[in-house]
Amino acid sequence: MGSDRINVIAALVEHKPGVLHSVANMFRRRGFNIESISVGPVEQNGLARMTITVNGDEKTIEQVVKQLNKIIDVVKVIQLDPANIVTREMALIKINVPDTKTRSDIINCVDVFRGHVVDVSPETLMIEITGGPDKIDAFLNLMKTFGIIEVARTGITALSRGPTSIKIED
Repeated sequence: MGSDRINVIAALVEHKPGVLHSVANMFRRRGFNIESISVGPVEQNGLARMTITVNGDEKTIEQVVKQLNKIIDVVKVIQLDPANIVTREMALIKINVPDTKTRSDIINCVDVFRGHVVDVSPETLMIEITGGPDKIDAFLNLMKTFGIIEVARTGITALSRGPTSIKIED
């Protein structure tokens, strides 16, 4: 049996109410867990792209793709090749800042990770970090020593490298 790993699935879906519910409900019924999901409109009118990360072996992923294809509002589904994709995630992290030295140390770390300070208060900094999940995890581990107050992560979004696309023809 194949080993479990994170798999990225892209689905073009009708951009209308209830589609996300149908997809999530299919995962629930089948006992599959969604690691992350991001959804947004695409360049084609009336469609949205779902990028879903699922932990599982090849057989599980084949079942997920097969079941997604059965949902009426799902237009097209592909499993992205992990060796040929670009993935990104964005995180907002609110960090405790008790003094100016700590503030300076945090800002130095943010610069190293090519992040941005997006909000400042006397007691906190809010940082935006964009990159792969490993980069965000590394930044979060570093910030634990300062005191993380709150984190919001978008989940992974991904595109295939080169001319490969999930786009459907008009």
